[in-house]
Amino acid sequence: MLTEDQILAALRDCFDPEVKLNLVDLGLIYRVETEPDPDSAPAWPRQRVKITMTLTTEYCPASGLIIEQVHNRLATIPDISKVEVDLVWEPRWTPHRISEAGRKQLGL
Repeated sequence: MLTEDQILAALRDCFDPEVKLNLVDLGLIYRVETEPDPDSAPAWPRQRVKITMTLTTEYCPASGLIIEQVHNRLATIPDISKVEVDLVWEPRWTPHRISEAGRKQLGL
């Protein structure tokens, strides 16, 4: 079974094209949920993954690209059968959500 940390590590390959920081360190990923997928084919134990995330603004011009990155990156993991991205606006994203590593990378 994949852990939340493994999924977050994979999502560090996905970047906000405007900020040039990965989605995890930018603080856009709010929750990772997994559950077994008994209907997956092939039938080895695979998981459905639900990502709850936000964007820096509701009018983000790169929103489609960012969500597509999440889907595409997680689709490369053989243990994942299905990915759902739930885009939420509450709580709102603020720069305070940027991780310490992200702040260093941005020079903040």
